Amino acid sequence: MSDSDTPPGAPARGNPFPNRFEGARLQSAAFPDDTGEQPAGVVAALAAYAGSDRGADAHTAVLGVLQASRLLVPVVALLGEVEHDERGLAHDKSSDMAAVLLTGADGRLALLAFTGTGPLRAWNPEARPVAVPTRVAAQSAVQDGAAALVVDVAGPVPFVVEGDDLTGLAAGWTLARVEGRSVWLAPADGSDRAGNELGNSGR
Repeated sequence: MSDSDTPPGAPARGNPFPNRFEGARLQSAAFPDDTGEQPAGVVAALAAYAGSDRGADAHTAVLGVLQASRLLVPVVALLGEVEHDERGLAHDKSSDMAAVLLTGADGRLALLAFTGTGPLRAWNPEARPVAVPTRVAAQSAVQDGAAALVVDVAGPVPFVVEGDDLTGLAAGWTLARVEGRSVWLAPADGSDRAGNELGNSGR
């Protein structure tokens, strides 16, 4: 899935971390005082990324900033039960809120997230933003069986987290440079998963 994808949604399945991610659902805001503004460091990193060749190094630089930041995950109302009045007209009896999964042209699912309310409203002004640590957004993507976390899908600078980057970010691993390449390092005690290094960051 490339940065230019505008993936379109369905519930997903599967979770390679069934115990680790239990309870990481997006049920309440983790940042009750969040103003919705884009963090300055994230804006700067994305601007530098947009002005570069968007290679592995530029991609890794954005990942490092996002890892320490929060994202806004949009939730939308889903119709639950419907009741009919004496005239046979349908009325909503209940509704649920759910995060948004989009399906890309390649058939893979992606969870949407945004760096601020501005980019979110550019995509859907009716969606409710839920502020969560980026790690939790990545966990939710994995939990829902999504192949990617797509940040600011409607711009100004779309950014895609997928593959080893999504796995490492969700697991809370450390992004580091090893012998000139970027990798995700697991805790030395192996408490997250077997092994202590996960692939190259970026593409």
